[in-house]
Amino acid sequence: MSDRGRGGAVAELTYPEVGSTRHGPLPDGYHHLGHRYRLPDGCFDTAADAVLGWRLHRAAGVRMRTDAPRATVGVLVTVGLGLGPARLWGPCQVIWSTDSLSVAGFGYGTMSGHPERGEEAFEVVRDDAGAVWFEVRAFSLPDRWFTRAGGPAVRAVQHAYAWWLGRTLRRLCAGR
Repeated sequence: MSDRGRGGAVAELTYPEVGSTRHGPLPDGYHHLGHRYRLPDGCFDTAADAVLGWRLHRAAGVRMRTDAPRATVGVLVTVGLGLGPARLWGPCQVIWSTDSLSVAGFGYGTMSGHPERGEEAFEVVRDDAGAVWFEVRAFSLPDRWFTRAGGPAVRAVQHAYAWWLGRTLRRLCAGR
C-alpha cells in the first residue's frame, strides 16, 4: 500500500487498512491493543503538545528520528526501541493527525523495514465532563522473523510500552 509523503515522495506502507485507528473499527486478522489512562485535570494543552511534538516518546526513552518538529500528515518518523546494538528501528509515516480543543493526537503506519505491520495511534481527549485522557490504539502483526518468533512476548512488550507512555505522560503533565 502506498501513501503520498512529504515533498511528493511515495512511502510504502505495509498494510492495506490505512486510517483504521482513527475511525475504527480495528481490522480483523490483527492483534489489537487499546489502553486508556486518566491524566491530571487541566493538563490537556500540555499533554497535547507532548504527544504532537514527540516529547512524550522521547521522555519515555524512545529514539525518534523525524523530518518535522510535530506529527502532521505525511511526516516520516523512525522509532528506535531498545538499547545500543539491540535497538530495533521501525520506519513509520504519520497518516492522520488532529489538533482541536477536545482531541489532539496522531496515528502512524508501518513502512518497509519495520519489524511489525500495522498502525498505532496516540490521542489526548478531553471528555464532556472536562476529564483528560490519554488513549493508545493499535493493530499489528509480526513482519520479521524475530517478531514472529517472539510470539506472545512481543505483544506483552507492546502493552507494556503503551502503559509506559501513559505513565510518562502523567509525569510530564505533573511537571516532573
